[in-house]
Amino acid sequence: MKWITRERPKIDRLACPWLIRRFIDPKAQIIYVPENEVLTQAAALNATPFDIPGVEFTHYDDQCTFDYFIKKYELKDPALQVMAPVVRGADTDDHALARQSSGLWAISAGLAHNTQDDQELLEKGMLIYDALYSWATHLREEKHTQSPTEHLLLQIYKTYISNKNEKKSKVPAWTKDLKNLIQDHIDTNLNFNLKIASEELDVNPAYLSREFSRYFDNLSFGEYIRKLRIEKSIQLLESSEDSLAEIAYLTGFSDQSHFNRVFKAHMGQTPSEYRKFIRKSKGNTKR
Repeated sequence: MKWITRERPKIDRLACPWLIRRFIDPKAQIIYVPENEVLTQAAALNATPFDIPGVEFTHYDDQCTFDYFIKKYELKDPALQVMAPVVRGADTDDHALARQSSGLWAISAGLAHNTQDDQELLEKGMLIYDALYSWATHLREEKHTQSPTEHLLLQIYKTYISNKNEKKSKVPAWTKDLKNLIQDHIDTNLNFNLKIASEELDVNPAYLSREFSRYFDNLSFGEYIRKLRIEKSIQLLESSEDSLAEIAYLTGFSDQSHFNRVFKAHMGQTPSEYRKFIRKSKGNTKR
């Protein structure tokens, strides 16, 4: 059986072929092609596409393609149930799902960086997932440190770190990058959405959408963008002589009517009323 997916695999596109060859079809042929050729080549080669949008074998909600293969083929091996959240966490950048996810991502990213040939990369990936499967089957309770002294020192260290950081919240690194990206797009009046953000940050869009409000004022992505646009429009209303139509354009609203409607919903008055109020207040201050 032939299976086909996007080139330059890292997580799902290595984990799924491993799963196919080890549990579904040992002689399966895995084909990697440019993303825009997957469906046409699938039809030409009579291959099953996977891990691309719009096909059966892909992501569903917060589940990755590896999860779907396990569900589809009703694979009951307990070790696969252990591996699934590790793979999912690495593939969706949600490393809280399993402690091993960040390590799997780091190894996979480094492996892809060092190996340019996708078939060679797949063969090396098979070794990684064989090792992960052995760990999940036999070694999950094993610890690297064995002596009582080492355990005691580690426990003291962990307690120290825990106390030191207990009041610090863990904020993902991508939040700072995303704030900068959003500000850049707001300043240049460019269209910006979750798809663009996820591509520029290399973060899974479903994870980004789910986690966004935790780090951005409890607002959804759309609500946060509108908030920034309103703030920018207030600055322009107060400091520039631009017309309302120009300000609507400069702050990314589709037209002046849209700008008026959103501004009033946030501020309780139209942009024109707000500008008049500000100018009147400044006039009273000069007296």
